[in-house]
Amino acid sequence: EARQYGQTFSLIRAAHKILELGPKALVVKKGEYGAVLMANGGDLTRSFFFAPAFPLEKIADPTGAGDTFAGGFIGYLARTKQGAENMAIRQAIVHGTIVASFTVEGFSLERLRTLSLDDIRGRYEAFKRFTSFEAPCPWLSTCERLRDAQPNGSAAF
Repeated sequence: EARQYGQTFSLIRAAHKILELGPKALVVKKGEYGAVLMANGGDLTRSFFFAPAFPLEKIADPTGAGDTFAGGFIGYLARTKQGAENMAIRQAIVHGTIVASFTVEGFSLERLRTLSLDDIRGRYEAFKRFTSFEAPCPWLSTCERLRDAQPNGSAAF
């Protein structure tokens, strides 16, 4: 929908076009590929955040996953009362993604009816493990050493 509205295949370009119309932030759902936050101005400052969809081996029915994402997203912001700061929106995207991942495991509300806070907590912890890293890339450090060793400062790959 963002691509159609922005009249371009590039999601980033479409988001920039939509942001030029005035909203401070735009969240684009990408179905099985997750969701993207693009922000411009205010306390959000220009930023980009991508959250992948939770990887599942078995998908029973994707119907309603987008609505569940939206409900989880808005519900998170309402429950935590954090407002629309950058980090709160990022956390809401992750929460929406996690809740939506349960929707696709069953038909209609089937899986959501049996959902517990422990289920959500467990999936959140797994999501955190597979999406975060803090260590610098050792390959880049090697390239920097190679670059610094070259007389002209260029890295030899």
